[in-house]
Amino acid sequence: MTKVDKLLKKFISKPKDFTYEELVQILKRFGYIELKTGKTSGSAVRFKNNSNDIIMFHKPHPGNIIKSYVIDQIIEKLERNGLI
Repeated sequence: MTKVDKLLKKFISKPKDFTYEELVQILKRFGYIELKTGKTSGSAVRFKNNSNDIIMFHKPHPGNIIKSYVIDQIIEKLERNGLI
């Protein structure tokens, strides 16, 4: 089992301590790349894959832990797209 596979297993269990960097690794595994946004985007981040599917959420601050509702939304989106 690779490191990303272990991260995915952890992510699906909806942990309370999942970091932004870990989420980026999982999204990259599914072909998502982070889109660079303008100065006025604030803390919003967007990821897009080859199918032009976009995942958008607010980057955590001041800490680095992803909110549980964001994890739920991303899991739902990945399931809907047949990726997990």
